[in-house]
Order: sequence, then structure tokens, then C-alpha cells
Amino acid sequence: MTSLRPSDFGKFWYGLGKDLSDVDSCPEISTLPMRSTEFADLYGINLTSVGPYRIFGYLSIPKGKGPFPSIYYPPKNASVLEIIPQGSSNYIRSRFVTFSLACRGMRNSDTPYTAMYPGQLTDGLASLETYVYTGIAADIMRGLDYLSSRDEVRKDCVIACGNDNAILAAALHDAVTHVVSQPAYLFDTMESAAKTSSYPLEEFNDYLREYPDRKERVAETLEYFNLRWHAQAVTVPTLLMAEYENGLYSAENLTTLVEDIAGEVSIHESERSSYKDGIFLERWITEKSLGLSAIPILPNHWTNKSS
Repeated sequence: MTSLRPSDFGKFWYGLGKDLSDVDSCPEISTLPMRSTEFADLYGINLTSVGPYRIFGYLSIPKGKGPFPSIYYPPKNASVLEIIPQGSSNYIRSRFVTFSLACRGMRNSDTPYTAMYPGQLTDGLASLETYVYTGIAADIMRGLDYLSSRDEVRKDCVIACGNDNAILAAALHDAVTHVVSQPAYLFDTMESAAKTSSYPLEEFNDYLREYPDRKERVAETLEYFNLRWHAQAVTVPTLLMAEYENGLYSAENLTTLVEDIAGEVSIHESERSSYKDGIFLERWITEKSLGLSAIPILPNHWTNKSS
């Protein structure tokens, strides 16, 4: 199946952005002393997205004089919201403002809608009007609206870091200045799903086995989210964390995505080592945010290893 950019692609995304701008975010902020440290304060943030729908995020702000560089963790395809990604050093919160967002359906943002995992990626997939990811895209933008409004945030360094949604964030919101993305399910989704039985892409195969008559409509809906068509709007420095050689989203298979992204692109093909891949990632983020002379903050269990 050949990917085709929808004729009303720009109109659709402009309309969603306009709908979101008409909704007051109504932020509610609560302090979370139990998750605060001697070097960072943590807050729970509730915001209103399209629907209207209330979503939740963890905002961590370093103690001391700002503003600080920031890392935005857009929603991931998982039920649980983390303050920072599991395995990261908590001390990155001493250096960066971090904001981790739970989209509609994730825990902490699951009233009145509770997503299933697997299941979220295909909820309402038969049309743009019903597909849950239309609302999730709005949630991603709403999170950036809030993060960029904070005085503690350096406006020249807002790093969107995550899966496919990090690229969506940069394409849909001009607050993002850098991107770190590990594509997993929104790049040529139908073609990719046909080549694997692994999740999360297998979720789309499951759906089409259940509803084979919806294949054409599903394909049409997914093209609005295809990273291929969003790439040209990504004009900022971007790091793509590819799968290992011969993986579905290996560096070779992401070549066309790299070529389509308008900004400077670096790509790191997985070395099948969370340590080696993590070292590369932390060095890239540190260099882009704080300069070549800055030392990356690494988890304690990495510090005794040779890079």
C-alpha cells in the first residue's frame, strides 16, 4: 500500500490547532513534596485540552536561579506516567525543567476515559472524528502551551524527547527547539505493521483482523499521523534513535524520514545496549542544551562502565 498525503492535511491540523486555541487551559497546580528533592521541586499540573478533557502532567523545576533548559516528555504508548523515563538519573532534574504528560486515557488522565493497553492505538480508528489520537495530538500541543508559558524555562532550549509523539510535538508546536525520537508506530504504519507481529504495530494487525472491511478507512485515517508528512515541518535539530541493524525501524529503513525532516538530523542505530545507546543520547542532549564542555548526568549504575 502506497502512502499518500491527504489533500486536506494542512487544513485538518490547522483546524485542530484552532480548536485547541479556543479552549482555556485552566491550569491547576499542586505541590508534591514527597517527590521533591533537595535539588528540584515537583508539581502536579492539570490542564484542559479539546473535548473539553482534563489531562495531567508532572512538572519538575530545579532549585536555584533560572531559567533552565527543559525536556518535554510527550505521552507514550503506556498506561503509567513517569516523572522521568525509567532508568534515567534523577539528577537530570537538577539541570532541566522536565514536564512529563499523560494524554487522555493514561492513568492520572483517565476520567472519564480509560484507555486499554494494547487498545489505545486503535481506539476509534475508523475515522478522524472518532480516532483517539486526534485528541492525543491536541493534548501534546496543550502540554507545550503550558511548558512554554513558564518563566523558569529557557525558550531557546525545549527538547521534545520520546517516541513518534516527539516528532508530532515539533511539527505541531513552535515551542520545540530540539527533538529526540525513537519511532515505533506512526511512520508508514500500515506498511510497517504488515511486516511484523510485534507490538505496538501488531495492535493495528489485530484491529484489521477484527474489522477487515475497515482497511481503506483505517489507512486514510493513519495518513494524517504519518511522520512522513509531518517531517517537513520539523525544522529543529533532531536525533533519531533507530532500531538495531535489520530492525523494522533501523537506520536504513528510516532513511526517507531522515531525508524528509527539514532540520539537521543525527541518527543513532541501536547497539542493543541500553547503556551504550543511553550514553549517546545523554551526550547529545547535554551538548545541544549546555554545550560541548558540559558533562552528561548518568545513572549511578553506568558511572563505573567504560564508554
